[in-house]
Amino acid sequence: MTFIARHGLALVAAMAALVGRSLAAVPRTRRHSTYGDHSERGDVPGWVMITLMSAVLVAALLALAGPALEAMFNQAMDTVGK
Repeated sequence: MTFIARHGLALVAAMAALVGRSLAAVPRTRRHSTYGDHSERGDVPGWVMITLMSAVLVAALLALAGPALEAMFNQAMDTVGK
């Protein structure tokens, strides 16, 4: 098992917790646009959390399925090499 597979999930979870705390501390102010009120423009902290949650999900899947995927890849390479 590689270093990333062993420690990647813990690292991503720690980063997500750190960014989540920093985003919670950011005051939310309403900015007015010169082009009028755009009620559906979205919020950056929400997109950041979606991105982090996706990264945590990918890291979790890699940590769980990494050895099986590595074995399957090695078996395929051995079959092609023959």
